[in-house]
Amino acid sequence: MSAIVIVLLFLLGLVLIIKGGDYFVDAASWIAEASGVPKFLIGATVVSLGTTMPELLVSLMASAEGSIGIAVGNAVGSVTANVGLIMGISVVCIAAAVNRREQAFKFVMMAAAIVLLLLFSLGGSLSIAGSVVLLLMCAAYIAESVVSARKAMRADSDAPKPPTDRRTVTVNVLKFIAGIAGIIIGARLMVDNGTALARLMGVPESIIGATLVAVGTSLPELVTTVTAIVKKQSSLSIGNIVGANIIDLTLILPLCSVISGKALPILRQNILLDMPFCLGLVLLAVLPPLITGKFHKLQGVAMLVTYAVYIVLLCTVFTA
Repeated sequence: MSAIVIVLLFLLGLVLIIKGGDYFVDAASWIAEASGVPKFLIGATVVSLGTTMPELLVSLMASAEGSIGIAVGNAVGSVTANVGLIMGISVVCIAAAVNRREQAFKFVMMAAAIVLLLLFSLGGSLSIAGSVVLLLMCAAYIAESVVSARKAMRADSDAPKPPTDRRTVTVNVLKFIAGIAGIIIGARLMVDNGTALARLMGVPESIIGATLVAVGTSLPELVTTVTAIVKKQSSLSIGNIVGANIIDLTLILPLCSVISGKALPILRQNILLDMPFCLGLVLLAVLPPLITGKFHKLQGVAMLVTYAVYIVLLCTVFTA
């Protein structure tokens, strides 16, 4: 297969994942609302989990096929891209204030998740026991989100249900099916052709996973961030990124390990470069607002520069 075909199939997979994710979240939200599920529960569970489905399926498929570099690189690399690149852009454009009482738990949870993932991986693998701990953290995060949203959105309890005529039902059911199909097919194309691309270029799979695949599966968050910036709602964008990161760190790799029934191998690159930079960026993102109560433009610049340094080191040191 020629290089052009491989790249085109990789990009097709990326498009299918992005559009599939959009359709899935929209349709799942409509189905939940139409069935009487409160909006706060939809936001805290369906939408949060839906936006992480691209990363989840890509890593699960890569892990099942033995492409551990892509699986781990995608999971950790997506968080690094979300914080260093996407959140960095958001903070540079709009230095939003932070409600420390509301956000402290999520900020601390995100930092704790990458610390634990790094500690559990130091031996060269993520054990089943470590995976269970991280999965329990994921469950705790979702439970806290539901409780917090219930307190903040009681006014939605009497909100009118969306239309349920035959045409609307048909459209949303088809969007739900198309969304799932798009994500699954897109993930398969990205894993298969990302692996082929790595071999063709002579680049380790872990680097492809941490760059092309990770940034690709993070594009929905980037689109959300750009939209939020245009609408001057930077805090909304940051909230979405933090939530997605917590789920990425506490669900994807642990699930890969638990489903396989054995410890998940963690590569040297992941332990020495990917996870430490991810941790550094997370601390750079959460410490200033926790201390001062707001994000700072200079902080955003530092996040972007740190991410650029990470990419340079990734593409030089670990390809040498």
